[in-house]
Amino acid sequence: MLWLSTFFLWSISCVLGQERNETITLDDVLQSAEQWAQENLDEDALRVLKSADQEKVKQLLADLQRELHGEYVIELAGLKETAKSVIPLLENYEETLPYAVWLKTRLDYLDVADRFRLLIPPPKTEPGRPPKIIPNPPPQKERDIWITKLSERPMPKAAQPYVTQLKPVFSAERVPPELVWLAEVESSFDPRARSPAGAAGLFQLTPATAERFGLKSSWLWDERLKPEPSAHAAARYLHYLHSRFGDWRLALAAYNAGEGTVQELLSREKAHSYNEIAAHLPAETQMYVPKIEATLLRREGLKLADLHIPESAHRK
Repeated sequence: MLWLSTFFLWSISCVLGQERNETITLDDVLQSAEQWAQENLDEDALRVLKSADQEKVKQLLADLQRELHGEYVIELAGLKETAKSVIPLLENYEETLPYAVWLKTRLDYLDVADRFRLLIPPPKTEPGRPPKIIPNPPPQKERDIWITKLSERPMPKAAQPYVTQLKPVFSAERVPPELVWLAEVESSFDPRARSPAGAAGLFQLTPATAERFGLKSSWLWDERLKPEPSAHAAARYLHYLHSRFGDWRLALAAYNAGEGTVQELLSREKAHSYNEIAAHLPAETQMYVPKIEATLLRREGLKLADLHIPESAHRK
């Protein structure tokens, strides 16, 4: 059912490809989807398109976009069970399988958010006032829970060949080779992973970032899906971000949330460190950085502070 897969790709892009400061409602999505369907599908296809499963997928993706880019980590907890039920729907179609791969990797965020929901007591309510939002956990508490969560996690099946192949690439780009494990957090070392917002490959590079760092990405030929080219681009971006911010936590936050977002928060909060702005970063980023730290500790026994630029790179 190629038409259905094409619809999924189109509707996902409509929902998640907007600027963050625009308000997107489900009605907007449904209206646009209906228009697309009327122009491209026959009546039989339209009847299938209105099935509950498809509406469930669209609703989840819209909600997930909102909460990942929102400020409060615990708000993600309510999406955990729905996300788990949507993954098999995406796995049913070859063209939507890359989104299932992407979503599976992000189930960790929903699970950790749910853990924090149980651990952090809700603020006291005041009579006549709406309930307060549960505050974000402190950065150190986030690091601790991620270390615990990943402490016994086995290595992804595909990881070892890629790690061996791509560590020299990171070294050649003057980036600590251990940061190749960023691919576990981004894609579980599955190059098929594609985000609804358009990021793709092992290192989840957007088309704009890929082009900026020397890759070609189009529907005909996408180098983001090639391990070595994508590793070169990801490492160049990390090198740039570390040179700009002078700190690996800030560099990783910028890799995920965008360098403009990080710079704006540093300026607004008159801050100089990740910990000072962590609670104001997008919810996904608040968990992304400590997850990478915990992954490095699990796979390499290293902390970010232990990372060094390879000696060979210094001589370039």
